[in-house]
Amino acid sequence: MKKIAFALVTLTLVSAASARTFDQIKKDGTIIIATEGAFQPFNYFKGQTLTGFEVDLANALAKQMGLKVKWVTQPFDSLLIGLNQNRYDFVIASHGITPERQKAVDFSNPHYCTGGAIVSRTGGPKTVADLKGKTVAVQVGTTYLENVQKVAGVGKVNTYPKDTDAQQALLAGRADAWVSDKFGGLDAIKASSGKLQQGALLFQERIAMAVKKNNPTLLKALNDALVAAQKNGTYAKISQQYFGQDVRCR
Repeated sequence: MKKIAFALVTLTLVSAASARTFDQIKKDGTIIIATEGAFQPFNYFKGQTLTGFEVDLANALAKQMGLKVKWVTQPFDSLLIGLNQNRYDFVIASHGITPERQKAVDFSNPHYCTGGAIVSRTGGPKTVADLKGKTVAVQVGTTYLENVQKVAGVGKVNTYPKDTDAQQALLAGRADAWVSDKFGGLDAIKASSGKLQQGALLFQERIAMAVKKNNPTLLKALNDALVAAQKNGTYAKISQQYFGQDVRCR
């Protein structure tokens, strides 16, 4: 839903060793998948259990490919760095497809479409114009931060390591607005007992899984599995469970 600025210089300096091909992964029988684990409802912990739309979808794709799954969770801004260090096979963590990111990794076909939305306490700012002079909370390293910084007249932008930290800053009154994924915002609003409201979208984006560059066999396997899940109803079932609608890109 998500997210951008990481150091491209760092990504270009990491290990040049080849990532595991799909044939190598199939031979091993287990695919290693990384996510953040702190971005509800997409990837988060419910007690000790990693869950969410992206987690369930990735598990379904792995099953489609005949593989077991090993999950790895890392802070969002280090996920793509770890991918290029071959710590895991692919990343599914609400990364928005951007030209800068495409220089560092390859993206699958989008697994959902969304946008960055303004969320505020009831009676607070709802439009881009309303953000003039206001304090906005946003997660570091994200497309949300990049787009908030483009809004003319914003008073102050406070960054936080996790999206949930930015949300809590809004609830605690340390910010006038929070900008995050529109579906994540709706999820937070439902849980707020009327304390929060959603405003306008700042931008729209396509979200995709990330694979290390020059690994075409794994990229094709993921795209094929995603197509199959969308055709056989698996995708729609998971999407309805979390959002009450089908969130695939149209």
